[in-house]
Amino acid sequence: MVQEAARFAGAGGLHESALTVTGRNFAGDCGGYGVGDGGYFSTRGNTAPDARVVTSGGRSIPVHSSVLAMASPVLEAALFDRRRRVGNSDKAPPAVPILGVPCDAVSAFIRYLYETRCTSEEMERYAMHLLALSHVYQLPRLKRACVGSLVDRLDAETVVDALQLARLCDAPRLYVRCMKLLAADFAAVEKTEGWRFLQANDPWLELEILQALHEIDLREKRRARNRKAQSVYLQLSEAMECLRHICTEGCTEVGPHDGDRPCRSRGPCPWFRTCQGLQRLIRHFATCERKKTTATGGGCAQCKRMWQILRLHASVCDQPEPCRVPLCNQFKLRTQQQTGKKGDDDARWGLLVRKVVSAKVMSALARKTN
Repeated sequence: MVQEAARFAGAGGLHESALTVTGRNFAGDCGGYGVGDGGYFSTRGNTAPDARVVTSGGRSIPVHSSVLAMASPVLEAALFDRRRRVGNSDKAPPAVPILGVPCDAVSAFIRYLYETRCTSEEMERYAMHLLALSHVYQLPRLKRACVGSLVDRLDAETVVDALQLARLCDAPRLYVRCMKLLAADFAAVEKTEGWRFLQANDPWLELEILQALHEIDLREKRRARNRKAQSVYLQLSEAMECLRHICTEGCTEVGPHDGDRPCRSRGPCPWFRTCQGLQRLIRHFATCERKKTTATGGGCAQCKRMWQILRLHASVCDQPEPCRVPLCNQFKLRTQQQTGKKGDDDARWGLLVRKVVSAKVMSALARKTN
């Protein structure tokens, strides 16, 4: 199906269809024109058809040149350029060949030119052919309707044909939808006859599809990594809030370092799981004998994590008065003394601080919105 329509769209009708049809009787008001077995006739006055459309099956359909010219600038040029060249010497009605598509599709197309509508049955059977015709003869409204019909009925069997036609007919919405379906169900598409035909006849399009699928896969992996990283930054932001909350108010297991003892009757804080883990880490840090060696590069991993949390808090802390979190002021002073001596580690640390601050702001905005 798409090979006929695509070749018509790309080459102006090089493929001759062997299909023939009998006359069809369409009903409907065409603004003064009706459709009969012999073609299109006038229902108001005595205006007779003055042109004809020739199909691939050899059928000649009488039409009104004024209707075709008003509907399509391409048909207008084809009809009136011929009249200017030939003049009045040729008494035969001008013929417009519409080749490369089934005769019934041409009939549906001419019906649209007269009535600006197509039936659902015609759309279901000839949407691809009508899309090619609408592109060639510059009918944007029909083109949008065909694209919508194809998008609604897209599946693994038709996606390859629809993709080829979308490229030839400049239909980006259909092209994007086809690529999404290929990415979502490529295993099923590989088993279809359309994919095997594509592999045998259009290796460049096959390469384009595979490259696009590879880029989609890389983009999805990037998004997954970004989501994972954002989750880590959000957890660190929550840990900063929990550390401030524990050191200023106390929580269920750890109280402020200069205040009352912890109270287990307290209700859970907003970040209960993060707060519980941080309290266990603080209790370990308070009793671990190797924490001093951890600060210089040795010691246990849990103490090293606690040193990093304290340093990160000092980097994001914006309180003007002395902070109640232990070692906050000392880390701030150390950072000021090392200004101008930044290396790769300091650059990475600065990037981490900015990401955590950004996650904190986004989290606050989300809570405010909710």
